[in-house]
Amino acid sequence: MFENLNWWEIGALLMLALLIFGERLPKVIGDGLRMLRGLRAMAQNATTDLNRELGTDLQLQDLHPKAFIRKHLLSEEDEAAIRKPLQGLFDDVKQDLNGVRSDLTDVAAAADIKNNRTASDSASTAVTPAARKFDLDAT
Repeated sequence: MFENLNWWEIGALLMLALLIFGERLPKVIGDGLRMLRGLRAMAQNATTDLNRELGTDLQLQDLHPKAFIRKHLLSEEDEAAIRKPLQGLFDDVKQDLNGVRSDLTDVAAAADIKNNRTASDSASTAVTPAARKFDLDAT
């Protein structure tokens, strides 16, 4: 939450809190910390109650649907069987993209923009001033 704040900003926020709450600031901080501890205790009690009711050892991270299915419904063999076709597809796409990348590298090398630019510059200097349709100094 506060990862993008530097020390000056934190100091400014503390000064603002001191101006707003004044002498009540320590009491407000204590009440906030007490509330945070209460919320943590409630979450821990809910997890413990859920473990006791289900008869399993659930962690809070296990309640994510993907993790729940992986841990409780699929065996390792089932998971490997599901991943195998997708891994083959991933390898095919990766190989195709590497082929496209090498083709683009070849095209860029063949185009060689720097050499083409110098060739066009020398061709433009060969044009006589009478052949120009506009005045370069005027534009």
